[in-house]
Amino acid sequence: MTAYQNLSMIDIGIAASLILINGALSLALKLDLERKLAWASIRTVVQLLAIGYLLGWVFNFSKWYVVLPLMATMTLIAGLASSARGQRTYAGQRIDSIVSIWLSSWLVTAIGLFAVIRIHPWYEPQYAIPILGMILGNTLTAVSLGIERMTQELTAGRNVVEMSLSLGGSRWEAAQGPARQAVRAGMTPTLNQMTVVGLVSLPGMMTGQVLAGQPPIEAVRYQIIIMFLIAASSALGTVCAVLLTYRRLFSPEHRFLAAKLTERG
Repeated sequence: MTAYQNLSMIDIGIAASLILINGALSLALKLDLERKLAWASIRTVVQLLAIGYLLGWVFNFSKWYVVLPLMATMTLIAGLASSARGQRTYAGQRIDSIVSIWLSSWLVTAIGLFAVIRIHPWYEPQYAIPILGMILGNTLTAVSLGIERMTQELTAGRNVVEMSLSLGGSRWEAAQGPARQAVRAGMTPTLNQMTVVGLVSLPGMMTGQVLAGQPPIEAVRYQIIIMFLIAASSALGTVCAVLLTYRRLFSPEHRFLAAKLTERG
């Protein structure tokens, strides 16, 4: 078996130069994405190098009071990033996003660490941080899509919603259609990924383990577990976010508070 190949900064530079293809396409098609591509590339390098050095320190100093704050910071950043997406927003969306992502991702991660993988100690950073990170990344997308679709459906179908309420329907009867569409939207990316995994794409965790020299079947077992954890967290996070959005935009008196929905500046 080929030994693990260490990569130098020169190797990274060669790979980074490929982003010039994106820049050339942007110029040729007049997409005006050159600055965004450059900024995104710089952030990718800086952020990943920074987390690489940070994780190296955390792995060597494996204490729960070091691991937990890092996991909490990751979760908070994911919640803030999720709340910044979408065309429309409302007061309290940031809190709803953070709560939804925090509850779902930490619950599922705890199940994975305690009941499935059963590592000891449970805060072993080699497992806890990467697993939470993969779950957070997918849950972030699901929650943001769910809230975005919920606000879109309520805005586009405002007349139907208000008609239902005026005819004596409850707030849930008026909102359940948009809520179902929102949950479907949030879960769709994960479902699509599960459909083609192993056939079209080889997920990052599995690829990393194979490149590190792990037997492919062992890497597959870990990836199966991770996919199910991601699916569970995405579903729970989306449902939680949609229900919190619903409670924000409908009063206990069964009124649709459309004035709370605002366009992003």
